[in-house]
Amino acid sequence: MATDERLPLLDEDEPSDYPRYTPKNLVPQSLGPISDRSKNNERITISSSSSVITIAEKDTIVAIFVVAFDTRSGNIIEWCVPEETELDGVEFKAMTSGSHTLDNDFVYFRKDNLFGLACFENMKVDSEIERGARMKSVGILSLSYTTLYRHMQFLQTQVRHQLETPGNYSQLLAFYNDRKGILPSDGTSETLKASSPGSTPTTPSRESRESREIPPELRITHPAGCFNQFIKFFGEKIFILWKFALLQRRIIFFSPPPIGVVCYRVYCACCLANHSIPGLNNIELRPHFYVNVADIEALENEVSYVACTTEKIFESKLHLYDVYVDNQNVKASSLAMRDLLKVSEGDREKLVRLNNLRTAHKFSTEEMGEVSATNEEEIITSFFTELNERLFQTLLDISQSQDRQLTSDHMKSIGLDPTGDRAFLMELVEHYGIDVVLMVDNPCCPK
Repeated sequence: MATDERLPLLDEDEPSDYPRYTPKNLVPQSLGPISDRSKNNERITISSSSSVITIAEKDTIVAIFVVAFDTRSGNIIEWCVPEETELDGVEFKAMTSGSHTLDNDFVYFRKDNLFGLACFENMKVDSEIERGARMKSVGILSLSYTTLYRHMQFLQTQVRHQLETPGNYSQLLAFYNDRKGILPSDGTSETLKASSPGSTPTTPSRESRESREIPPELRITHPAGCFNQFIKFFGEKIFILWKFALLQRRIIFFSPPPIGVVCYRVYCACCLANHSIPGLNNIELRPHFYVNVADIEALENEVSYVACTTEKIFESKLHLYDVYVDNQNVKASSLAMRDLLKVSEGDREKLVRLNNLRTAHKFSTEEMGEVSATNEEEIITSFFTELNERLFQTLLDISQSQDRQLTSDHMKSIGLDPTGDRAFLMELVEHYGIDVVLMVDNPCCPK
């Protein structure tokens, strides 16, 4: 999967030498429909099942940097613009633990209130001083992760350029001057808050689709098939992750390098909880993407987040997480959460419905002679958004009824198993403060 998700460093029709920086070269068409580009503004047309929406987003890049591995000093910040940018610790995020075993990789990460994307490459060299290998990463910091994807190909091209011609930063400087944003003086950003999965996404109605906020799962563009592969990888366990995401728990994905594909799992896990129901007691489900041991203190203060790591030590830090995902093995840190690790009959039925939708979509597009991986991604995200909205709306309606009684029929209508999902539902209504009376029996020997 990792190789399928990587982009070519150069297009086939490009010359073999490295192209000079121009805005047109930044976003490969395989990453999404982008048109009408201008210097600091791009209009993005997004198709969904119910509407076509055009929005304008400015790039908010506040820094660009080069990280190198020095045989004496380890990971170092070799160069950055602006020079006064606080990059402490970024050298260990942009060049992740274990990356020396790889030829190349990419990584999303968080630095305080900023998000970063870096591309790494390891090139063999005939140099005793460098011990036969030259390793570098080229990365950017932004106020929002939803626009970082635009620059993946440029960063991949530039890390190779830095390996081949060390010390030549002219293209990076030109890129920054063309795309730079302004960092707020207080170090915070409303843009950051507005573009994180914790903010309430909306599905535009026919009357107001032009003016409504575009949900993050549509604004971030990922390699075609990313969510599809996420579903295939976890199978029915996807609904275990869905439950923990709805409960806004602390989730860590562990994997040995490469980490790039695991960063997409962080993104997909956040999307599982999308809904547009107002008035719920929401806690922001914050994507931290890649984390390492230097982030332990910061994570101790988080009540809800999704992250990934290549460092196995996190597994023993039970106080840092509620859910630890090692490949397809999902485990909880507390006894209270372990009942939620069981796949219920309702989960299996939901997976069948989701797969039927995907199959029907694939059949219809093949009948019309189309290839539409992007639309399949939208079908998956829409499935979870609609599932969540039906669940929450039903619970809220029952809480406002005279008897407030939630029955087995209600649970079945919202895709839950009256027996196997009882523990989850009790956690859910307690977490969101929804006042209902659970009328479902609690058998002594649940499935």
